[in-house]
Amino acid sequence: MTLAVPPPIDRIGPTRRPADSPVGFQRWRSLLFLHWEVPEAELRKLVPADLTIDLYDGRAYVGIVPFVMEGVRPWWSPQRLAFSFLETNVRTYVHYRGRPGVYFFSLDANSAVAVAAARRFWGLPYFNATMSLARSGKSVSYASRRRGGTAQLDVHYQIGSHLGPSEPGTMQHFFLERYLLMVERAGNLLVGQVHHAPYPAQAVAVDALSESLIAATGLPAPDSPPAFVHYAEGVDVEIFRLRQIAE
Repeated sequence: MTLAVPPPIDRIGPTRRPADSPVGFQRWRSLLFLHWEVPEAELRKLVPADLTIDLYDGRAYVGIVPFVMEGVRPWWSPQRLAFSFLETNVRTYVHYRGRPGVYFFSLDANSAVAVAAARRFWGLPYFNATMSLARSGKSVSYASRRRGGTAQLDVHYQIGSHLGPSEPGTMQHFFLERYLLMVERAGNLLVGQVHHAPYPAQAVAVDALSESLIAATGLPAPDSPPAFVHYAEGVDVEIFRLRQIAE
């Protein structure tokens, strides 16, 4: 019996802009990327069976990404009607038949409109939250409290030097350069794509961090600081429609 050889993971293809017209536009700003190593078996319990956990050097990771959403609008809406809000997502990394992407466990936002729209039209696990961001020079404080629950994030950090382009094969590229999202909706796996310039990655020093978002997903709560942290001032983003993942 001949075993099927899985296709190689194409980490460059998803970075290219699709030929389709975008369905929306966003500007992502002040992005902090926090990553912890987690047991692959724990992730496997929470990720749809048809998705493979994407590993770096044989290790699995979960990330928390707090940032600012600006200029959010569908393609048909004028810029003057765009809106902005804060968002924090908890995610891991997966691939499907050689296509690498992100799988979201939760997304907290301080916009009831954004939460309702994302749940209805994208099937994403958004939650209403009370959130704040304060910045003075290179010093940033970010806080989030999920409404009706205990999931929270408080982080204070210092933005550091520029790191240069994320080279394919590096951990920086593995974490940051993700352009596909996989979502399960009504028992079906769907994939959505975004397009933007590569992240302008910077170093960052975390001064203080308290979070319970990871435990709220069902994963073990981290017992150590994040193993890897990055920062990016922002990118302008085109959003493309969800498709059946097998298309």
